[in-house]
Amino acid sequence: MSLLALRGVRFAFPGWPPTVDGVDLVVEEGDFHCLVGRSGCGKTTLLKLAAGLLRPDAGEVRFQPRHPAAAGTGIGFVFQSPNLLEWRRVIDNVLLPLSLHRRTTPDDEEQALRLLDQLGLAAHARKYPRQLSGGQQSRVALARALILQPALLLLDEPFAALDAITREELQQDLLALGRAQGTGVLFVTHDIAEAVFLADRVHVVEAGRILREVGVDVPRPRDRAGVAFARQAAQVRAALHLEAAAA
Repeated sequence: MSLLALRGVRFAFPGWPPTVDGVDLVVEEGDFHCLVGRSGCGKTTLLKLAAGLLRPDAGEVRFQPRHPAAAGTGIGFVFQSPNLLEWRRVIDNVLLPLSLHRRTTPDDEEQALRLLDQLGLAAHARKYPRQLSGGQQSRVALARALILQPALLLLDEPFAALDAITREELQQDLLALGRAQGTGVLFVTHDIAEAVFLADRVHVVEAGRILREVGVDVPRPRDRAGVAFARQAAQVRAALHLEAAAA
């Protein structure tokens, strides 16, 4: 079942050329898609259109959630910055999406603690964001996005500011948690290796258009030092450079 479908989507800020121009994109349940392109190519705007934070000037954005009775009918969003509330403890930040709609329960807290434990943060649940490292704050933001078990998770370069080791650890965490919940993922990055490691399909974006879609056929778990991984990354890199030159 298609969770997300964009058909002929176009968007322009007033007085400017289109930032997104005629995009078609489908995300199936449980699939992992990456948008790759240079800064300013329209990746983040496309993600905001998918999230419903912007309305298209033309075309259609359709989100088809799971059955209403099932868990995880909505959309989770992880931004470039963790955007944690400094005056709330870690566990309260994770529970925030629930607390905005109703009083949280002991079961909710147990679920939040379970997520934090999976992300290696169980011992930090009662701390405040200022007491955490940047990588730990990013893990809290990921747990917050997953607390509602969303059918679709949208991420805007959430690991870009982290060191390489922490970034790779968080990539592994994201894959594991996404698979456990059956979540469809649309992930924005400018890092080709990150896209090849994470994605089932990589979409090369330039000038607001998806100019090429590359299926990633490297078996999981993926060896970043392997020949197959390097070959796939080279394929995405060649597509990005060639399409950018033609745009």
